[in-house]
Amino acid sequence: MPKFEYLVKDSQGRDVKGIQEAQDAGSLIADFHKRGFVIVQINQLKETAGLFSVKREGSKKRGRKIKLEDMVVFSRQLATMINAGVPLVQSLDILGEQMDNPSFQEVARKLKSSVEGGKSFSESLDEHKKVFSTLFINMVRAGESSGKLDEILDRLSAYMEKTNALINKVRSAMIYPAVVTSVALIITYAMFTFVIPKFAEIFSTLDAKLPLPTQIAISASYFVRKNSLFILGSIALIVFFLRTIVRTRNGRLWFDRTLLTLPVVGPLFVKVAVSKFSRTLATLVKSGVPILTALEIVSKTAGNLQIEIVIDQLRTSIKEGGGIAGPLSKSKYFPPMVTRMIAVGEETGEMEQMLGKIADFYDQQVDNAVQGITSLIEPMIIVFLGVVIGGIVIAMFLPILTITQAIK
Repeated sequence: MPKFEYLVKDSQGRDVKGIQEAQDAGSLIADFHKRGFVIVQINQLKETAGLFSVKREGSKKRGRKIKLEDMVVFSRQLATMINAGVPLVQSLDILGEQMDNPSFQEVARKLKSSVEGGKSFSESLDEHKKVFSTLFINMVRAGESSGKLDEILDRLSAYMEKTNALINKVRSAMIYPAVVTSVALIITYAMFTFVIPKFAEIFSTLDAKLPLPTQIAISASYFVRKNSLFILGSIALIVFFLRTIVRTRNGRLWFDRTLLTLPVVGPLFVKVAVSKFSRTLATLVKSGVPILTALEIVSKTAGNLQIEIVIDQLRTSIKEGGGIAGPLSKSKYFPPMVTRMIAVGEETGEMEQMLGKIADFYDQQVDNAVQGITSLIEPMIIVFLGVVIGGIVIAMFLPILTITQAIK
């Protein structure tokens, strides 16, 4: 368990120093507050090894990419310390030593220096837009305005945890079929380039006409071996061409729109978009962010240009005095259940609760869709392998069976 060196003041104003073990700085701070101490300084000892330990003296850690999990830890720890009454500068100083990611340690130190220099926390975050999203910065700004920064940070960490879980679900749904399909294609390519040619050499010594399936398999093998570089180059060229198109706005719009209308995975992407829209908007509105600003942030974090266009149209409607449910009902990407629940939320003044329920419902729908896709694709891959590999095996053994029957 990590050890912390602390300096606190008791009820009579006397300094109390010492070293104490704790699960993390937040729990130690909460313990001191329960005992009536005023916290002056808390530092984790460098020689302690643990989940939130800092690097040892003399050690060199290479920086790495800041992940969503790092953001969750940062938000949760900062919320705990601010709630416990630790000053923001002191909290950032502690986090600058505690964070396991060296890149985030450096960001925390820069944030501390910026706040010490007189800038607000949201202004300091705005200097690191590559790390902190627009949503994060605006929610912190709302928290500073309302005086509920700890509550907002805790809400942010919960939001990011659920968002990360949603991303992992979609990623798992895409990775599994991609890996299995790649393995199937590699096995097929190996059959065409290594196995079939060996049989072709044997069959060439026979003075007999080969069955049609065998001739087709040998011809396909010859074509693949002779044009391997051309095939690979064509695939690379197509990938490069598609990536170039997607970088343009019209190309990106076509690609994102296609994703939402694909036969099997399209409904999954629609459910993800609805869930992300609902949870993000609910989190922002509940945190006190104005609705137009909230919708602007939601559109930028939608992750799909088609959904972004729908949300921008929604913003225009609200500027003209309309509601949220009406424009969404005209979009084919938001189901009637969603628009009706939002309409009820607008009428009853419980928009955040309705959006939260929609997000929870569609999170479960994403789970079901992922399981459905996995259970559907797996037998399809098995059938593909059975037909292709089985067809090749039968084609190669047909001449042998023919010769054996002729001998008999």
